[in-house]
Amino acid sequence: MKRCMQYLLKAWLPMTLAMLTSLSALPALAQTESAAPLNVRNFPKAAVRGVLVVRAPPEISMNGKADRLSPGARIRNANNNYVVSGVLVGQELPVNYTRDSAGLVHEVWILNAEEVKEKRAGLPTRSFSFGFEAAPVPQDDGKTPYNQLPRYK
Repeated sequence: MKRCMQYLLKAWLPMTLAMLTSLSALPALAQTESAAPLNVRNFPKAAVRGVLVVRAPPEISMNGKADRLSPGARIRNANNNYVVSGVLVGQELPVNYTRDSAGLVHEVWILNAEEVKEKRAGLPTRSFSFGFEAAPVPQDDGKTPYNQLPRYK
């Protein structure tokens, strides 16, 4: 037994120490500035920005309007891990999402703080208004003569 221990100490111990010292001389790769930040993910060009609220899966609300998740929809959290939609019930989350060919929400990425700052198409604003929204609604103050009241066909 003594011979085994002497052999290990003479042969393996110096090699192990040499390997450890050579590894410590390598530069720390995680601390280099040339590495791209991992906090921002690359999204498809078709992805649109929105606000997701899961009501009762697969029923959701996207940008305040009722919508639905597609069968097999994939939701990824800020760490890019898959999440089950039932965990997100009632939370209002900024997301990027894509739709499938049927118009249902298929892929969803929950955004972190850095990704929210990026500009992306979505959260649509209307560039038109309907006639009843633009025109002021006439109000009857009770003093309008009968012949000047609005007429309906």
